[in-house]
Amino acid sequence: MSSLLVDDIGELVTNDVEGEAGPLGIRRDAALLVEEGRVAWIGPSRDAPAADRRLDAGGAAVLPGFVDSHAHLVFAGDRAAEFAARMAGQPYTGGGIRTTVGATRAATDDELRATVRRLHGEALRQGTTTMEIKSGYGLTVADEARSLAIAAEVSEETTFLGAHVVPAEYADRPDDYVGLVCGPMLAAAAPHARWIDVFCERGAFDVDHARAILACGQAAGLGVRVHGNQLGPGPGVQLGVELGAASVDHCTHLTDADVDALASTRVDGGHTTTVATLLPGAEFSTRSPYPDARRLLDAGVTVALATDCNPGSSYTSSMPFCVALAVREMRMTPAEAVWAATAGGARALRRDDVGVLRPGARADLMILDAPSHLHLAYRPGVPLIRQVLRNGVPQ
Repeated sequence: MSSLLVDDIGELVTNDVEGEAGPLGIRRDAALLVEEGRVAWIGPSRDAPAADRRLDAGGAAVLPGFVDSHAHLVFAGDRAAEFAARMAGQPYTGGGIRTTVGATRAATDDELRATVRRLHGEALRQGTTTMEIKSGYGLTVADEARSLAIAAEVSEETTFLGAHVVPAEYADRPDDYVGLVCGPMLAAAAPHARWIDVFCERGAFDVDHARAILACGQAAGLGVRVHGNQLGPGPGVQLGVELGAASVDHCTHLTDADVDALASTRVDGGHTTTVATLLPGAEFSTRSPYPDARRLLDAGVTVALATDCNPGSSYTSSMPFCVALAVREMRMTPAEAVWAATAGGARALRRDDVGVLRPGARADLMILDAPSHLHLAYRPGVPLIRQVLRNGVPQ
């Protein structure tokens, strides 16, 4: 059994707060032993056990790999012209999704695969070791199934989003499209998916259609996620809480009742079972108001950060960028933002083996070219990820 010792760690962010001060479970002058892709031991560098190989962190900070719990990587084409139009003052409505649907349907499997691998590789180089990937740009039985099969080649966290928008050919027959999603499309997609998601928003799916689709997904054994409250106040958050969703994503426009509903899922005074996943890259790219993370955190709601990587409203794969935005624009502290981008993302995926560094967890970690996690927000736009390990293997 080969072992790897990562030592001379100046600041080790564990997110394991048992017996540790602070929300990040920080250890100083630390070392970490990896065996068979898992963390086997953590402690002071001076007490480090022998290992087959050694990786010297050189006094730098080491963090768990980012967990990006919301991304749309299976698509073709781009929407740069749409972005330019928004920057010139055109509002974002979500209507451009249909443009990507047309390009995606016309693409070959290899073309889609190349895009997924390129973006997944970009994210990995920036510290993301777990990435959820949605379908949603095919919107036919065959295209949704192949999108998920391609996504599953690089990630175990795949989400069926056949209910992204109603495609043009069903524009006058939304009930028929919901029937397709709940029937043949779900049957073809479910073998390749862990989750089901719905864009519950004006211009997409109303609450009755969204509830019906999610209930069918639950009956097929898929976990529930919801796109909600992005473009304005709406029923997405309440529906997510009603159905026990792992996460409601966007949460930009929330009423007091929405915040209370999310907070009501808190268990034993700890984290909420329905996470509010915030996607600041979307607000940056659409010049929309940012979510009020401070309001959610002060109410005891568990918050995650994710990129929403997609060709229309947030074409970024950079979790460090989202951390910096969360601190600057959403009133999060650097520690809260780092936690939300690692352990928070893991909670949004209902995972306890990633987003944390403790014995038994997956040895997914990054070494910064910096002495502290603070530099992720302090030095925005700077490539601070020196090295990434996934399952204990340098990438």
